Amino acid sequence: MMTNHNKPTALSQAPLLTPGVWVMLALMSIGAVAVFARFTGGIGYVANLDNSHPWGIWVAIDVACGVALAAGGFTTAALAHILGRHKYEPVVRPALLTAMLGYTFVVLGLLVDIGRSWAIWKPIFNWNTNSVLFEVAMCVMCYLNVLYLEFAPIVLEESKNRLLRLLNSALGMVMWVFVILGVVLSCMHQSSLGSLMLIAPTKLHSLWYTPLLPLLFLTSAISVGFPMVIFETILVSGSLKLDDEMKVLTPLSRFTIFLLGLYMVLKLGDLCHRGAYVHLLDNTMQSNSFLIEIIFGVIVPWLLLLFPAVRRSRGLLFFASCLIIFGVALNRLNVFLIGYQSHYAKAAYHPAIGEIAVTVGFVAALMFLYRVIVSLFPVLSGGKKEESVL
Repeated sequence: MMTNHNKPTALSQAPLLTPGVWVMLALMSIGAVAVFARFTGGIGYVANLDNSHPWGIWVAIDVACGVALAAGGFTTAALAHILGRHKYEPVVRPALLTAMLGYTFVVLGLLVDIGRSWAIWKPIFNWNTNSVLFEVAMCVMCYLNVLYLEFAPIVLEESKNRLLRLLNSALGMVMWVFVILGVVLSCMHQSSLGSLMLIAPTKLHSLWYTPLLPLLFLTSAISVGFPMVIFETILVSGSLKLDDEMKVLTPLSRFTIFLLGLYMVLKLGDLCHRGAYVHLLDNTMQSNSFLIEIIFGVIVPWLLLLFPAVRRSRGLLFFASCLIIFGVALNRLNVFLIGYQSHYAKAAYHPAIGEIAVTVGFVAALMFLYRVIVSLFPVLSGGKKEESVL
């Protein structure tokens, strides 16, 4: 049975309706109106999608970016529970919560995006084993259920009901199975999202189209896992006035040097091997976006993390993590939107107000639920900062 060596602290005494929460509620309300309009008036009523642009920011941001940025759940679980690095236990629960909420909103984003949302369950029974998208759908569905099972002990551990306590004990004895299953499923669908774009060699720009897309998607997701945990931990500890976890985050950031470096070598090596580097100075939207992605999202943060002073500094480590998150998010936007162009498109795609409202509303809802859950359940392990007495 896996245990958390640090006693998490529930924030039930902290005020919930802060000014920031009111802003989230306002954005959620606007998003809810847009979702209602989508399901009553159809996708075309709120989105600028057509046959040449079958997907927009709902897929690029809500799904592709959401899946990648939720990778902290399986990377920290693998590090602490499979590799036995138990000193990183304090950040496992927040990472697990972020992954669970992230994948939940990936599914909700798909429900909004697909035309026949009521048929989303059909791949469970109608298998198309030749489809990469089928593999993605099944892995995401299974992994989301695994995340709920992994999070269940956090909800059940303080229950006074005898049956629930017995259920928690039973889950504890088999939790190692779900941890391993979660890592395997994550690796499968992270890479398969890249495989999905292999069928579009004439539509995806050569700066991104490569047979290594599945490997690049997987390594980029793994490389952003720990920076996402660092970003989330520092942001939440500052917002809720908790002690930071720099004693855990500093050594955690050292893994990113290797992981991000591996992704950088694969990315640049593939670019040179294919000769696609000749497009870097085309001064097009695609080439400029690629340069921003690779320079500010990969090379600069990798160089920053090489310095011990950066890894020990709360602000600089947060900044480097933000750059890595930005780089991976931009990569997904580049592959699914900016670099993906149909030859028969009559006009360029621009997201409609309704698409933006739904996406912003989903992000606000995710942040709101995170705030509520950490207030009700023992997710965070940092104690309250002691106020200095003058």
